[in-house]
Amino acid sequence: MAASCSLCCLQGLIKNHITDLRPARIDHLLTMELHIYKNADELSNGAAQWIAGYIASTLQHQNRFTIALSGGSTPKKLHEILAASPYKESIDWTKLHIFWGDERFVPFEDERNNAKMAFDTLLCHVPVPKDQIHIMRTDLQPTDAAAAYEKILHQYFHNGNHSFDLVLLGMGDDGHTLSLFPYTDVIHEADKWVTAFFLKQQEMYRITLTAHITNRSACVAFLVAGAGKAPALKEVLEGDFNAEKYPSQLIRPRDGQLHWFIDEAAGKLLQ
Repeated sequence: MAASCSLCCLQGLIKNHITDLRPARIDHLLTMELHIYKNADELSNGAAQWIAGYIASTLQHQNRFTIALSGGSTPKKLHEILAASPYKESIDWTKLHIFWGDERFVPFEDERNNAKMAFDTLLCHVPVPKDQIHIMRTDLQPTDAAAAYEKILHQYFHNGNHSFDLVLLGMGDDGHTLSLFPYTDVIHEADKWVTAFFLKQQEMYRITLTAHITNRSACVAFLVAGAGKAPALKEVLEGDFNAEKYPSQLIRPRDGQLHWFIDEAAGKLLQ
């Protein structure tokens, strides 16, 4: 049923328990907030509560809220929580404008497609107007799709200091975020807001926001869960700056907030 809903939507488009909350510092003297939860479920519930509060407070002084979603298992849990009570009723979904941080260049119907996952777990269940949902198209050539997405972003963020009100990010075991993978040229992109490239190790094209536009966001929130992320997370937050190896270190909003929502397993090596 959810898959059917997501296909229809695509056609329409073409404190829970915080065990620790402390300020922390990463390289380049960037202050961030580190939220540590007992497990992935508590992380997802805590992040949902924080996101709902942040949306409500932002909408007190502006009439729209722009958010970039992420793929992965942790955001999937978050989506399911946001799509249910009390958030389904309490969030003013009609004022949200939805974007994505990156996309695998596979058809929308493919289970690996980030937009499909978001429709199945969230967007088919909440009243966001269809013309306020902006997927990264995979029915064009990759470079054309990236250019089309950048054009949309320029229409939204043509003036002002900030881009997105909130960017939700994950982090891979290798320290990548978005489609900013270790030792790839996209890490160094300083002009484009969106780009497409062929990722050799996955034998597929990816479309991604760049660090350049992400760091103009009013707020960025990472969601990281699981022991497999612990070594990379320690390096990203406490290690020497080495963005070639750990691209998540590139994400440091120049005039915005940075939050890391992690579970105890992911944070077990942190001091």
